[in-house]
Amino acid sequence: MTWSEMQPLLAQACWDTLYMVGWSTLIAIVGGLPLGILLVLTDRGGLLQNTVANRVIGQIVNVARSMPFIILMVALMGFTRMITGTTIGREAAIVPLAVGAIPFFARLVETAVHEVDGGLVEAVQSMGGSTWTIVRKVLVPESLPSLISSATTTVVALIGYSAMAGTVGAGGLGDIAIRYGYQRFETGMMWITVAILAVVISLIQFAGDYSARRLRRRGGHSGAAPKLRLLKAGKPAKAEADQAA
Repeated sequence: MTWSEMQPLLAQACWDTLYMVGWSTLIAIVGGLPLGILLVLTDRGGLLQNTVANRVIGQIVNVARSMPFIILMVALMGFTRMITGTTIGREAAIVPLAVGAIPFFARLVETAVHEVDGGLVEAVQSMGGSTWTIVRKVLVPESLPSLISSATTTVVALIGYSAMAGTVGAGGLGDIAIRYGYQRFETGMMWITVAILAVVISLIQFAGDYSARRLRRRGGHSGAAPKLRLLKAGKPAKAEADQAA
């Protein structure tokens, strides 16, 4: 197969892979971020401590994470058909990709949020801050560099999942590698696909690591920004105290 024949196939495959990974990453973040924070809040000593709820949610997350992706795709075919109307193509692949990525990202979020300094949480509580205020002004900002690293890890994992999805007609680079590299013995196409995946993953990893480092250098992980917000939040309370005196 000549390069002129490979080029349109590879271009479409790259777009399909980015399309699947992009949408599934967005869904994973929207679903996994609150789920991970909820695991922290309901944990022992958490703001919403609830041992039963924590264990139930944790067990569901563990079961979903432990299931091999190829099995998950087959198990979700009925659900995928109900959502998209088909089990073939890039839109259909987004469903199992997102379902598999949500618990994966949720555990990474849980680990990142657990690293937040408990002193900041106690400071907001002492000022009368609600659980939502603590989540919005302390937990998420303080853990943001780690959350970006977690999102980067999730994207890289989803690229690998999308390649496996190509084995069942989802399209993308995995489909090209199977149809041409394996079934038609086009070794050149196989190695070009591998090279493209390696470059894409390297670029994504570099971008994620760079963003996380920049945030840490700007104080995103040191607590400076949340402390400034805490001081601002404390000004109305101080003014009321002065007025009462």
